[in-house]
Amino acid sequence: MTISDISIDDLTAAVAGPVFVPGDEGYPAETFAWNVAHQHQPLVVVGATSAADVAAAVRWAGRHGLAVAVQATGHGAVRPAESCVLVSTTRMQELSVDPATRTARVGAGVRWAQVIEATTPHGLAPLNGSSSNVGVVGYTLGGGLGPLGRAYGFAADHVRSVEIVTADGAVRTIDADRESDLFWAVRGGKGNFGIVTAIEFGLFEVASIYGGGIYFPATHAAEVLHAYREWAPTLPERTSTSIAALRLPPLPQLPEPLRGAYVVHLRFAHLGTAEEGAELLAPMRAVAPAVIDAVGELPYQAIDAVHQDPVDPMPSRERGALLGDLSAETIDRLLEVAGPQVADIPVIMVELRLMGGALSRPAAVPNAVSGRGAAYSLFVIGLGVPELAPVVDAVSADIVAAAAADTVPGGLINFSGSAVHEALLANWSQPDRDRLLRVKRSYDPTNLFSANQALLP
Repeated sequence: MTISDISIDDLTAAVAGPVFVPGDEGYPAETFAWNVAHQHQPLVVVGATSAADVAAAVRWAGRHGLAVAVQATGHGAVRPAESCVLVSTTRMQELSVDPATRTARVGAGVRWAQVIEATTPHGLAPLNGSSSNVGVVGYTLGGGLGPLGRAYGFAADHVRSVEIVTADGAVRTIDADRESDLFWAVRGGKGNFGIVTAIEFGLFEVASIYGGGIYFPATHAAEVLHAYREWAPTLPERTSTSIAALRLPPLPQLPEPLRGAYVVHLRFAHLGTAEEGAELLAPMRAVAPAVIDAVGELPYQAIDAVHQDPVDPMPSRERGALLGDLSAETIDRLLEVAGPQVADIPVIMVELRLMGGALSRPAAVPNAVSGRGAAYSLFVIGLGVPELAPVVDAVSADIVAAAAADTVPGGLINFSGSAVHEALLANWSQPDRDRLLRVKRSYDPTNLFSANQALLP
């Protein structure tokens, strides 16, 4: 089907926002994804301004037998959306904070940086991820694993209510008491059940942390990683940490010691005093001399300093796994396939993130977030240049295979890369898979929402 086969006049009349088709001046900007490895080519783009716009777009797509995709920032794009209706939610900028109830309500286009700016004057913080540049809704619907996770759990665990447009074009407000099956599924099952137009979630009394990152040189990679596997499990729940082997590009905006270097980046976030944090971190600081030590007391507004994720759009391909343990043998095998001595592999990052704590406990209102039993998350990011895709995928598979002895069933949907259908469903236990599919077939019987990380083909 091509757009010449369809009239969009009725769609344009039904929505307040703009409608674009290929060739229109605004089409490239509206379809642009932050992960530039995956650029969308939909038949129609709707720049939604409200839940009513989203509902009209969904009903129009259903009448014409077209699949529906959604995008806010494009950080979560893992495959291009093609021959469909793409609903762009960037204009949906609702944002309110209630300090008395410690809650926030945000529209589908809001980024975490905006929430942090609105909450920190009240001494409150959200459970954002490693980058505040990411959109709130997509991150949260995939679980949401951030730098305060061990203390408070997944972001999805603290969602109070969801406004969602389902495949029938209805706008629903769901929570623990209203359509609880759908509320369970959407918090962890991502965009398979509809387009979330707003969410309300809890906030936490956090004004500052002791945190940041320490970069260690390649020459001490083995010592640092082996020390980390012994040190990390000793940390209290109010401390979250990850460690990543990074192959940094020779970009001028990077500090000179990091430019074009292989480094091991220790990330640390402690809810407590600077004295407590420094004492907890001391064993790792003693392992090897740092290239850069940027850990200290930070206002919550500076939370991005923990992970130092890139801000500019980039092409990436991702792969993840969960580990039940982190043995010395696994560290050795990871170093064999991705250590500093391995030249010219198109992998940007190999990360090990400590889980446990509140991440291991069920949410107060149960949800579909997977991976609670794992001790660590393993996450690999490779260059998403199309011609390198087969090599990136092969190398990433080798890295994940190197940790096979410690790998456990399941996964995190936000860290699952391009997995779809059966591979994506493998993130959950069989009972949860069955329940997700029951909800999917109940609310989306024609599989209208089958783009990106899809449960059904």
